[in-house]
Amino acid sequence: MAMQSNNKRRRPKRRAAKPKICRFCENKVNYIDFKDGDLLRKFQTEKGRILPRRITGTCLKHQKMLSVAVKRARIISVVL
Repeated sequence: MAMQSNNKRRRPKRRAAKPKICRFCENKVNYIDFKDGDLLRKFQTEKGRILPRRITGTCLKHQKMLSVAVKRARIISVVL
């Protein structure tokens, strides 16, 4: 008979994730302006890609407005 080993690999326990709160909802923002470059840079990577909601913590409504603003800003910067 084969003996079962109690040396199973155990995964380290994860910490409970802190709930992320939308910065725009806290400040009651209704519109994200595409001309506000400093704000838009905070939600982009160094290469210019838009950061996902799970990282930034924005809600769906504001994430969509943010992505539209970033895309508009990209178009304007190419034209200018």
